[in-house]
Amino acid sequence: MWRNAAIDYSEGSVESPPAPRPSVLVVEDEANIRELVCLHLGLEHLECVQADSGSTALALARSRRFDLIVLDLMLPGLDGVTVCRAIRRESLNADAPILMLTARREESDKVVGLDSGADDYLTKPFGVRELMARVRALLRRGRQRVEPDSIEPLIYKHIRVEPARRRVTVGGTPVELTSQEFQLLQVLLSHPGIVFSREALLQKVWKGATFVTVRSVDTLVKRLRKKMEADPADPSVILTVWGSGYKAADV
Repeated sequence: MWRNAAIDYSEGSVESPPAPRPSVLVVEDEANIRELVCLHLGLEHLECVQADSGSTALALARSRRFDLIVLDLMLPGLDGVTVCRAIRRESLNADAPILMLTARREESDKVVGLDSGADDYLTKPFGVRELMARVRALLRRGRQRVEPDSIEPLIYKHIRVEPARRRVTVGGTPVELTSQEFQLLQVLLSHPGIVFSREALLQKVWKGATFVTVRSVDTLVKRLRKKMEADPADPSVILTVWGSGYKAADV
């Protein structure tokens, strides 16, 4: 039996639909860890999309955008490093923050993860509170976008940076950058000749919100040089100032 429902059609009574929840792709082959992560993401009102293999994750990353990707390093088939590099190179999520999970504690393994394009890493076993703190920090950073038409394009030698469009061209050729790479490039090119310490760049690029070290700055500079420099081993744009930090070469 149908019940009459009182519906108010008066002007102004229709509410706007709720904003979509931020979406997180969780790539983890161990079901218990994957479900634990998604449980706590749900408690933070985040949409969790699960993938249990690298190939599944890559297909998802190519088909839709995510606000964050949580990616295990050790995966069956395509490993996390391969997936991370492919996402950065050929997907809709080239600039999405990536948090890499690893059971390996050696520094070299963490550097490999960061060098492949990850923004942060977390070593297993991890505490849920630390995981969620890093998730929140990466989501905040991912939401930091320049308002359209708020900043004029930046021209530096043969490099053009368009903050409003988050677009970079080198010699007229578009170059895909992650969010952190873009921010680091913008900071340095906006102040040619000015030396920034690693600690200062941590504050400007990571906003002091993630659990990173000055080594992360070195890794990010290395990645950026590969995309910007004609010879990354002999850079002419992003220079190292030994004992101090980095700077963009004087114009």
